[in-house]
Amino acid sequence: MTLFEDDRPKKPKAHEIGCDLSLLSADELAARIDVLKEEIARLESERQGKMASRSAAESLFR
Repeated sequence: MTLFEDDRPKKPKAHEIGCDLSLLSADELAARIDVLKEEIARLESERQGKMASRSAAESLFR
C-alpha cells in the first residue's frame, strides 16, 4: 500500500444490498439484476468447486 492510495477516487459499487431502489429506472434495475445474477453464478461455481474438494478429501479418509 502506498501513501497515495487513499487519494484515489473509489469505484462505485454496482449494487449495495438493502439500498433504496425507488429512484432507479427500469433499465437501471435490469442492469443491477444482471450484475447480481453474474455474482450468483460466480458464487455457485466456487461453492461447487469447494464441495468437490471436500468430497474428494472425505473419500480419501474413509
